[in-house]
Order: sequence, then C-alpha cells, then structure tokens
Amino acid sequence: MARQRSIHDKPVVYRRAVAVGELKLSPAGRRAVRLGRVEKGDPLRAGELAGLLAIKRTHELIPHCHPIPITGSSVDLEASSQGVRARAEVEALWRTGVEMEALVGVSVALLTAWDMVKYLEKDQRGGYPSTQIRSVRVLRKVKRPAPKAP
Repeated sequence: MARQRSIHDKPVVYRRAVAVGELKLSPAGRRAVRLGRVEKGDPLRAGELAGLLAIKRTHELIPHCHPIPITGSSVDLEASSQGVRARAEVEALWRTGVEMEALVGVSVALLTAWDMVKYLEKDQRGGYPSTQIRSVRVLRKVKRPAPKAP
C-alpha cells in the first residue's frame, strides 16, 4: 500500500535547503555555452527558469512529497570548466522539509541545459559519450523554530 506520511502533528518551522549539481559537457558544448552560441538560446537562463518551475511542482512529480507553501526559491546556473554548475535554494515555513524541491530544481535545470546543447553532444551513433549529470546532492539543510509573528 502506498501512503503519504502524515505531518499534521509536526510543528511549523523555518526550513531551507540548498542543492547543487553539475552537467559535464564536451569541449564543443562547453565552448558554445561560454560564448553564448547555443542555437536554442541561453541554456543557463532557460535552465534557471525551468528549475524554478520544477521546484513549485515537486509534489506532482514525487508521489510522497507534500505540497509546500514555498516562501522563497532561487536557481543559479553558471558555466564551469567541465560544463554547467547548478545551485538551487528553497525555503518555507512548514511542517516538512524542502530538500526534494531543491534537488528537483537542480535536476530539471541541468536537464534543460542538456536538452539545449544535445545537438553538440551527440556522437556519430547518436549517443552521448561524455555528457553526464553528476554530483547532484543536498549541500545544506537548515531547520529552526519559525519566527514569532509581530
């Protein structure tokens, strides 16, 4: 039986999570991102927007996640020596954490960037020999009592 964990007895507290990850690209993909020469547009800005949208929809993607009233979020992508680095931060005043939201934000941001440069990444057989999403993880988690209302 599938069941969503009950959180009704948990107190509302401040929660914040930061997740990071990386998209390893070929030299051609890295160069195109760095020089702003990707045919579909800017994969960094598109990835950031896609990551923000994904954060808000995490409960629709992961069956056991509760909808969370997010009070703030950000997604930042930047070119790196290996390809693209991503960082997502999510915060909420709620009964359950925001780690999954941050991880989904990073993952979708990187998938969006990959989608935009995949034409540069394919080998002659249509495979992706050097492209990979890696090191997606929760970097930081904060949980503390909610601030008192004025």
